[in-house]
Amino acid sequence: MPPPTPPLRAPAGFLNRALSPSRNPIPRLPNLYTSGQASSASTPSASLRSAQAPTAQQTTSAAFTRPIAQQTARMSSMPATGGHSETPFLDDDARRPVANHCKVASGYKAQGSYEQVGGFKTYVTGPADATKAILVIFDIFGFFDQTVQGADILATSDKHQKYKVYMPDWFNGEPCPIEWFPPNTEEKQKNLGNFFKKFPPPSVAEKVPAFVKAANEHNSSIKSWGILGYCWGGKVVSLATSGDKTPFSIAAEIHPAMVDANDASSIKVPLIMLASKDEAPEDVKNFESNLTVAKHVETFGDQIHGWMAARSDLTDDHVKEEYIRGYKTVLEFFGKQWN
Repeated sequence: MPPPTPPLRAPAGFLNRALSPSRNPIPRLPNLYTSGQASSASTPSASLRSAQAPTAQQTTSAAFTRPIAQQTARMSSMPATGGHSETPFLDDDARRPVANHCKVASGYKAQGSYEQVGGFKTYVTGPADATKAILVIFDIFGFFDQTVQGADILATSDKHQKYKVYMPDWFNGEPCPIEWFPPNTEEKQKNLGNFFKKFPPPSVAEKVPAFVKAANEHNSSIKSWGILGYCWGGKVVSLATSGDKTPFSIAAEIHPAMVDANDASSIKVPLIMLASKDEAPEDVKNFESNLTVAKHVETFGDQIHGWMAARSDLTDDHVKEEYIRGYKTVLEFFGKQWN
């Protein structure tokens, strides 16, 4: 009997092919979901201009009341409800994140609501009278519990600053199925390629200013905007914050995809980038070097791409700690750099 045929594996660099936008609508994609070179520890950038991130001892004490999600990431199907529980992230004495009241659970009950804004189904959360708003660009998997929870944390956890958060569905109800990862069959690879052809980041970035305008009409209290993007959304952030006409005052890229140093030099607002072990260290380093704005660039060296969004396994205590530390770090940077 002949030996069994080995399973098909994704070719090396399948998501890291250099695709010229001028010849192909798909921008260059990194090898997102396989282990890359990891740093030995989660260390802030040497050129950090913002306050230092919390120490490991500080984050360990930020205990949750219960785990966040099942072992396999799951789409949030629970109806969202209005109202917001008090979830202080920063203490009274200093702008230091604390998360002792955060409740993150399997079957998470969203604190916001789904509304139509600018023609998109949009998750909206945060105080109605907030004057600052954050546009969240989710990852390719759409409205997952972990990502919806992150939006609520951003909206409700800084008691020194109110934020309204808007997270639109750019995919119109057709996100990338998480079952396509890892892309270890020809069918998965083909499906993934077609997905990125259908939703290239530049086409979404072009829609962002109109969405911000619609959101301002939706809530006249908003006077200033920030933007945060996960994975694929990180590339959208780079594109949407370039040039002097950007509608944003601050930005965050979380385990970003398609990290390109050429994008960094065009970014005009303070930016925080939190990378995982799976982003190419050289790409992250070069991106940071080209930034000319206030910045915080940090690699969470033992976390996978997606640890703050849909791919996070928050039944793991350490992942849970780093998930919260990531959101703390973002809120601290926003608190200090968003004028």
